[in-house]
Amino acid sequence: MPVRPDLTDRYQNILKATIQHYIATAEPVGSKTLLKEYNFSLSSATIRNALGRLEKDGLLYQPHTSAGRIPSDWGYRTYVDCLLNPDEKIGQKIEQLFSQLKWESWSFEALVQLATQILANLSGYIALITMPQTSANCLRHLQIVPVSSKQIMLIIVTDSYQTQSVLMDTPGLSSEEGQEDEEEFAQELQILTNFLNSKLRGRSLSELSTLNWQEIDREFARYADFMKVLLKELSRRSQNSLSTPIMIHGVSEVLRQPEFSQLQQVQMLLHLLEEEQDRLLPIIFELPEPETISKRVSIKIGSENPLEPMRSCTLISAVYRQGDLPVGSVGIIGPTRMLYENTIPLVESAADYLSEALS
Repeated sequence: MPVRPDLTDRYQNILKATIQHYIATAEPVGSKTLLKEYNFSLSSATIRNALGRLEKDGLLYQPHTSAGRIPSDWGYRTYVDCLLNPDEKIGQKIEQLFSQLKWESWSFEALVQLATQILANLSGYIALITMPQTSANCLRHLQIVPVSSKQIMLIIVTDSYQTQSVLMDTPGLSSEEGQEDEEEFAQELQILTNFLNSKLRGRSLSELSTLNWQEIDREFARYADFMKVLLKELSRRSQNSLSTPIMIHGVSEVLRQPEFSQLQQVQMLLHLLEEEQDRLLPIIFELPEPETISKRVSIKIGSENPLEPMRSCTLISAVYRQGDLPVGSVGIIGPTRMLYENTIPLVESAADYLSEALS
């Protein structure tokens, strides 16, 4: 993603008004509309020039030559990161609704089903909540075996004696210079295997990608980036290996949005939600990077989503926990033209409530 332009207050206000108007109407926005609806103390020509500058910076674009502007994915990202003021009242509203649930007399599954329905009704989008991963899926043993000068085989055994293996590239770790180097590389991998087993045995796989690797011994600093990738792969595969149901509500409502007018696009999204939840789960239940751990929600806008059926959507998600252990996730999927200021606190509050319920 290119570097965000240094926007003056004027450009920020015009960008914010353009995005908010498009979210509300789904209609391309022109200078006359902004002048009429937002009482800018500017001429129509000045606003038009500003829209042109925002388009040049990649924050807006014109769907047709004669049309007004609409936000790009990067425009939405700038809005979410820099210009958004979440509506705290909507978070308080869902907290009040949840507080009225006498869930102690129900199963947790029933609570998750009702929470998903409440989220969908309040947001108007697709709400998804994963059931908690009841198995901690802890690491019992791992082994790193060299396959070639550029690849290793990672083998893991969990506490339930499930075995998984994955072939991984090792850029920057190995040498291509002869048998002695290959033997040395194999010895180094064995040392690394022993080190990782001593540090990670008994830990839940789902927490491995959030470990603070700045505290790793200096002798293993060379392997830090590789281990980060390796452990993220471990965490991802552990999520895929568990059969974790996802509760889903609100599909019929969101499909009425104009963004979903194309039948093929709708079919792809429905197929993903109904038939390919194993692909969807790692994206919804994504643990934050250590450097972003303070961020309560993950927001993937349009092309930031790795799955094709979601490229016209925004996914907002947050993990919920049992104690300190992430066990499930709350998510909302809607068009990129989403009421972000409402949806973000909805997801945060729902995740907080489920964490409290489990604790």
